[in-house]
Amino acid sequence: MNKEIEIMAKTIYGEARGEYFNKNGGLKSLEAVGHVIMNRSLGMSRPVSSVCLQPWQFSCWNKTDPNRKVIENVTFDDPIYRICFVIAKRIICDELADITKGATHYYSSALANTPYWARGKKPTLKIGKHLFFKI
Repeated sequence: MNKEIEIMAKTIYGEARGEYFNKNGGLKSLEAVGHVIMNRSLGMSRPVSSVCLQPWQFSCWNKTDPNRKVIENVTFDDPIYRICFVIAKRIICDELADITKGATHYYSSALANTPYWARGKKPTLKIGKHLFFKI
């Protein structure tokens, strides 16, 4: 299994699997998070895995985040993970158009406070609870 696809799929799963069931989220939520990862990877000329695993970039990989154990142990028995894997593969193979318009950041509107980097900026897209930004 391609490590880059696996790490992207686990990151999408860890960051957005709950949005899949949001009536305003769905498949597009998963795709959008994947595109943020790819946009960062391309913009920094770094492998997808390096972008995903960089400390404090995607909370699901933080050592203290409860999602960390979930994504480390997820298998293809989970149908949402299988979807995330296909999305990751299609994004890495450049088979899905970037619906985020080049976004490199996002956050959940469920957060109590707007992150410092998003203050005063207009999102490129809103899907479900996620707001996407090109920074």
